[in-house]
Amino acid sequence: MIVPKIKDVMPADQRTLIVTFDNGKRKRYDVKKLLIKEMYFPLKDKGFFKNVKIEPGGYAVYWNDMIDISEYELWQNGIDI
Repeated sequence: MIVPKIKDVMPADQRTLIVTFDNGKRKRYDVKKLLIKEMYFPLKDKGFFKNVKIEPGGYAVYWNDMIDISEYELWQNGIDI
């Protein structure tokens, strides 16, 4: 399966991302399930969460060198909107 690349990302609230892919589809992704893992704890901070960026090439969204979410995860587990 070919997974589309990320074109745009926007935080919708303190734990939800709206992701637009290069095929035009948009998905809502809830990061709540990730917040049980220690590496994702910083995402509980609203200010930090809002600073989400797209990795070059659209292969993931990230906040720093340690915290990212792949395009595959966002595509597979995001909800169509």
